[in-house]
Amino acid sequence: MSRKKIIAGNWKMFKTLSEAELLVAEINNKLLQNLASAEVWIAPPALYLPTLTSQFSGSEIQFGAQDISKHQQGAYTGEISAMMLQSVMAKFTLVGHSERRQYHHEDDVLIGAKIHAALSQSITPVYCCGETLQERNSNNHFVIVEQQITTALANCSAEQVQQIVIAYEPVWAIGTGVTASAEQAQEMHAFIRSILAQKYGASIADTIRILYGGSVKPNNASELFSQPDIDGGLIGGASLVAADFIAIIESAI
Repeated sequence: MSRKKIIAGNWKMFKTLSEAELLVAEINNKLLQNLASAEVWIAPPALYLPTLTSQFSGSEIQFGAQDISKHQQGAYTGEISAMMLQSVMAKFTLVGHSERRQYHHEDDVLIGAKIHAALSQSITPVYCCGETLQERNSNNHFVIVEQQITTALANCSAEQVQQIVIAYEPVWAIGTGVTASAEQAQEMHAFIRSILAQKYGASIADTIRILYGGSVKPNNASELFSQPDIDGGLIGGASLVAADFIAIIESAI
C-alpha cells in the first residue's frame, strides 16, 4: 500500500530559541507548497515547543518532543508528561532513542510505558530501535531488533500499533557519518514489518510507517527513500541546516 512518508528532524540539544525560530522560518519559507506525499516533523528542545507551535501554527510543519515521561503527573523533577506536551500542541514524541538508552539507561519495558503514556493523550510515539556495531558484527542484529520491537510493543493492541511510527536507527550510523547501505536498511525495515505482520497481520503491518535514521544526508536520501519498506527518515545533524533538510524533504516527494 502507499504510505505517506515522514521526514522528521531531531534537533537534540542544539540551538537557542532565537536560532530555532530563524531555522524553522527558513525551512518553512522554502517548503514546496505541495507536500501531499510527505509530512515534515521537527523535534526541537522541549522548552521551545510553545513558541514554535504558536508561531508556526499555519505551517505544514508538525512539532513534537524528543522524549516523554511514563508518568502523567506527580513529583518527578525534570520530567515532561504527555498531558503537558498535548497542552502545547505537540503532535508526536520520540521514545527510545539510542542516546536515551545509552546515557539514561532506558530499557524497552520503560520505553513501552512511555509509548502508552503518549498514546493516552493522542500523541504519536516514534519508537526508535537499532543495534550497535558489535551486535551487527556478531550477526545478532536481527535478534536485537526483534527483542526491542516485541518487548516495547508487547502490550499494544492492533488499533494502538497503527498509531505508532517506528524508526530504525543502527547505533553505529548515528552521528558517525557512516550510513547503512540502502540494501542493509531495506533488509532491516522488511524484517521489522515481518515481525509486525506475525503479531498483527500483514494488512496492519502494511499501514505502519518505518523510518530510517543514521547519517541521512542530501546525497544518500533518495536511494534510501526509494526502498519499498522505508517510509522516510529521522534526521539528526542535517535537520539543523535548512538547505540540507529541505533537500532531504525534496528527496521524499
